[in-house]
Amino acid sequence: METTQGRRRAFASIAALCALLAAAPLYAAGPAEIASADRALWPQPIDSPAAFDRASRAEILAFAHELTLAEPLDDAALAQRLRLKQIDRASLDKIRARWWQRLADNYRLAARACAPREPFCAPAADAAALRKLAAGFDAAPTPAFAAWRSDAARFHRIYLDEQLRLAALFPRTSSEIDTYSAQEVDGSELPDRQFLLTFDDGPTAPGGSTDALLRTLREHKLNATFFVLGERLQPRLAAEAPAKTYAGMCVASHGWQHQSHSRWPQWQDSVIRSNALVRSETGALYRPLFRPPYGQRRADSGEFFREQGLRVALWTIDSQDWNAKVDAGQVQGRLLSLMLLWRHGTILFHDIHDKARTALPWVLRQTRGAGVQWFDCRRYPLAD
Repeated sequence: METTQGRRRAFASIAALCALLAAAPLYAAGPAEIASADRALWPQPIDSPAAFDRASRAEILAFAHELTLAEPLDDAALAQRLRLKQIDRASLDKIRARWWQRLADNYRLAARACAPREPFCAPAADAAALRKLAAGFDAAPTPAFAAWRSDAARFHRIYLDEQLRLAALFPRTSSEIDTYSAQEVDGSELPDRQFLLTFDDGPTAPGGSTDALLRTLREHKLNATFFVLGERLQPRLAAEAPAKTYAGMCVASHGWQHQSHSRWPQWQDSVIRSNALVRSETGALYRPLFRPPYGQRRADSGEFFREQGLRVALWTIDSQDWNAKVDAGQVQGRLLSLMLLWRHGTILFHDIHDKARTALPWVLRQTRGAGVQWFDCRRYPLAD
């Protein structure tokens, strides 16, 4: 009898575990490395529009070179390189084609004012021409750029793998790598040299990193959109009104809890509850945006968000400030290299971590005079 009961309990435990796993979101193992760049190896300041463009052309060519090297890999070889069991070829082909178009557009923007014999200035009128140019970009044009070129090869190989993993998993595992419709925004629609700052997962307790970051933003006369969690915002209400805490900023919802929507039955309730709280407590600072945790949302969720009057807000540049594998110095090098590569977009930070408070002022100093503009969060999204 005891043996039978024991078996029944064991079977029940196994069944419960299977049910739990079935209900949980599926995450592939993350990349083995996180890309970080050593900007000290770039031999020139980036303190003018021409200097920004020169560095931008270099980063575009370095990334495009790694992209050309990876393209001949078949599905099995690419899956092995990315540590995945399978890849979605249609998604990969679509996103790689989009990358080539963006890279070609960015290269043309960066090459508009090339001086005679300027480094990284060979002409490329379209994506096909850039592909050919990038294929041969396997060495620095002069010895002054040799150390940078070696580090850039490492950085862009690792960064490319980060992005290829996301592309290979989409749409089975959704992320910021692609949008489902024009109702979703990610910052790729911003003008050249313009970047939107965003911060996720807060607020922290009073006196924590959220408040310190807000002081830093105000000192530099910047604003940003804070995507807050309902379960973190609610405990702060007794201490200070959010409209005062976030004065001068924009506030939107990140959900009630930080859970992926992929297999969470309560995701709609999380959106509704958090959005209602943010909207009622922040007044004019409220933005009708929703950022899904991990960037993961359902392919069929568009109608729900339209009914709620919300647009899904993703990002194009992940600072990786949340990642324990990189410190604040590595975050700042990564961020500047990606700003040079993509030339515009939405930057993802997290105010529950303190790395942005170090990285952001450094990037501001490095790009002073370079023509970089920080987009006013109150004007985003752009009018359709």
